[in-house]
Amino acid sequence: MKYMTVGDIARHYRVSDIPEAMTPFLRLSNILDTMHNGRLLAATSLEYLKEKNLKALHQLATGQISYEAYLVVADAERPAREKTAALERQAQEAAYRVRKAEQAAKNKREREAAEAARVARESDPKYIAKMKSQALRRKYGMDFVEQPLFARMMDILKRIDAGNRLAEDDFVWLTTVAREYFSEELQKAYHLREAEFYAGEFRRTQDPWNAVNGSGHYRKCDQPKTALELLDSVPANRLKDSKVKSAMCTTRGGVMRDMRRLDEARQLGEQGHEFQPRNFRPCTLLGAVHIELGNLGEGLDWYAKAEERGASERSIDTELRSIFQRTEKAKREAIKAALLADDPTRYRWVNDKKYWSA
Repeated sequence: MKYMTVGDIARHYRVSDIPEAMTPFLRLSNILDTMHNGRLLAATSLEYLKEKNLKALHQLATGQISYEAYLVVADAERPAREKTAALERQAQEAAYRVRKAEQAAKNKREREAAEAARVARESDPKYIAKMKSQALRRKYGMDFVEQPLFARMMDILKRIDAGNRLAEDDFVWLTTVAREYFSEELQKAYHLREAEFYAGEFRRTQDPWNAVNGSGHYRKCDQPKTALELLDSVPANRLKDSKVKSAMCTTRGGVMRDMRRLDEARQLGEQGHEFQPRNFRPCTLLGAVHIELGNLGEGLDWYAKAEERGASERSIDTELRSIFQRTEKAKREAIKAALLADDPTRYRWVNDKKYWSA
């Protein structure tokens, strides 16, 4: 006997229009295979043919008609079955379109409701204030502020952001109680406001000390060129005593150091020291510059002179840590060795991993 596929068997019995007859291992295709191989159908299979309204096939399976007679009846049944199947497909497609339209309408209602809720929420003064507060905190590097400090911190941020200076007690508060929130962004904004104030005072009074103070603040908000321009605007005839001359030299030297013009910074530090030999500030500048130039012993000697003249150990150590972290790793070992040789207890922090991570 020639091998027949599932499709061949379905066509043999004139039911190839029924998907279940054309698909292997489904119930109808299994029934047709059983009949094709001459085996009797189980009662449940015969009942299934009745449920599917396959009357002619049921009659054939039960021996009520011959195959030749079956073909006549099956060919007559097929158009009606195809019409019924087409109507069912149309009904299913119509139901699908209805469900799709209903889902689209539901989605539209939900979007409109969500949009209305968003507009209402964003129009709420409390929400607007909350969003502005969050944006302001993010601008100055803080996502969260503890509730006891929140009101004062927000007041400070608003004033700084509006271009205003901080009162002295606010600065003290930021550097003590709220130091955790005195972010780099906020520090730069604070120093910029101070720099702008002193620059304005210098333009008004021509007092060189205002230029010195303004320049110092411009340096702290990473604006060395502006600091230098301010110093350059001081008339020479305003530099009348050694104290202001020393301050001008030292401040300009600090600007040169920021701009990595280290030889000029060293020369200015030496001039500042000549004008005021007992002032620690030129000594501090020379300590930093010599270390950055690689003159480690000389740098430490200048820092020692600075301490003798009133510089605090804490401020010097803070500056040394900063220099150490900014120095390329290849040169840190030399600085480490020099510091530990000078004072292994005081400078034991050079072994801390955090100072080697940068």
